[in-house]
Amino acid sequence: MLTNIRNVYCVGRNYKLHAEELGNAVPDEPMIFMKPSHAVVPLNGESLELPASKGEVHYEAELVIRIGQDYKPGVRVDELVDAYAFGIDFTLRDVQTVIKKKGHPWTAAKGFKNSAPITPFQTFPRAATLLEKDFTLTKNGVQVQRGNIVNMIFSLQDIVDYVGHHYGLGPGDIIFTGTPEGVGAAQPGDVLELAWADESLGACTIKAAE
Repeated sequence: MLTNIRNVYCVGRNYKLHAEELGNAVPDEPMIFMKPSHAVVPLNGESLELPASKGEVHYEAELVIRIGQDYKPGVRVDELVDAYAFGIDFTLRDVQTVIKKKGHPWTAAKGFKNSAPITPFQTFPRAATLLEKDFTLTKNGVQVQRGNIVNMIFSLQDIVDYVGHHYGLGPGDIIFTGTPEGVGAAQPGDVLELAWADESLGACTIKAAE
């Protein structure tokens, strides 16, 4: 259920190998950017329209956590988070390359419509439980990304503490926690599917926006 989503925080470069594959420096503190809440759509097997005229659109599979209460210093992530899902942080890579060189905000590359599809939320178990299994993204039946949050540079606790301290966190806020290596371009007609522990959670077929 995707109602009542408020702020959409995203963590950039939170997996070392992903930072390296794009030639980026590994950050020494969480790199936070945001998407509009309107970018969030269900990953429910239907077609997903993405810009077709602005260069390559890259997929980035990520764990998504949902905040269930107001953040207070010292609160544990297992108390703060009430649900989790998996999502795709779609990125206009060519656009991002240009605006990074200009020092402009990332919104044009990250915040476009349908750029944050997510699977249905499930009750958050414990952060430790999520370490036990990998999540995957397949494109046309071929695995292109496999990740485990054990490999994140900044843990879930690090992330909620950083975002909560600097920006605030409350019920309905969600956080895309970063993507592992293997990002690449999605073309019209491609079928993308997210799974956790090899159990399919959601899929979409890419369609060029008119």
